[in-house]
Amino acid sequence: MKIAPSYLWRIWIVLAIAAFCAVAIILHDPIPQDPAYHHFADRRELLAVPNFWNVASNLPFLAAGMAGLFALRSKKAPGILPTLRWAYITFFAGSIFVAVGSACYHLAPNNTTLAWDRLAMTIAFMAFLSIIVGEHINANLGQKTLLPFLAIGMLSVIFWRITEANGQGDLRFYVMVQFLPFAIIPFIVILFKSALTRIEFIWAVLAAYAVGKAFEFFDGQIYRTLNMSGHTLKHLMAAAGVYFMALAVQKRFCRVNSTMNREL
Repeated sequence: MKIAPSYLWRIWIVLAIAAFCAVAIILHDPIPQDPAYHHFADRRELLAVPNFWNVASNLPFLAAGMAGLFALRSKKAPGILPTLRWAYITFFAGSIFVAVGSACYHLAPNNTTLAWDRLAMTIAFMAFLSIIVGEHINANLGQKTLLPFLAIGMLSVIFWRITEANGQGDLRFYVMVQFLPFAIIPFIVILFKSALTRIEFIWAVLAAYAVGKAFEFFDGQIYRTLNMSGHTLKHLMAAAGVYFMALAVQKRFCRVNSTMNREL
């Protein structure tokens, strides 16, 4: 693959950031799963469903994922790159898997159910990273990275479960898979012009994820203030991010002769 000189320095910036983050995580001490993680602020039971609001708040993931797949039903969906169709399908299917995995986890919070929740999340994370690579750098590259990215994501959860079973739990690999994409995606978006219009949809996805993580961090404080937990709000914000992507499929358009694909 021949890379245009005008883009080479940008690619090196992204790779350098990714390498720095990866090395920092690798050099970090092993990260065991904190048992307190399973003790969420809102444990209210309703309609005989334990942890009702943390379970029910996964329904928007299902709705957003279905909306995205419905938007993709037409082969002429305007807001996608046809080469990346399977990446979009995987992303929205991942949201549906998150709805199921996360609901099951919150019905009975433990490491086993958490593993299924995290497997679903890695599918969505890594598919989204492939989409961004394809839309901003090269569509063929985005297509080719989908399966390797998905494999890396799933292996990170498998690695954590194996280390937990051996009594030396280590979440570093999973932490890298969850946070590294969202560390480098903003730089990709800024440095490389998208092949599609209305980049604000991508920023909305990233903002929804960031706000959701903030809500999760302040789970208990938010619950004491609003009588609705930060973790429940995190689900709603993350699902909103998926819905923004579903809107993007319908409302964006391909630029004419503006993508880097011509220069690779």
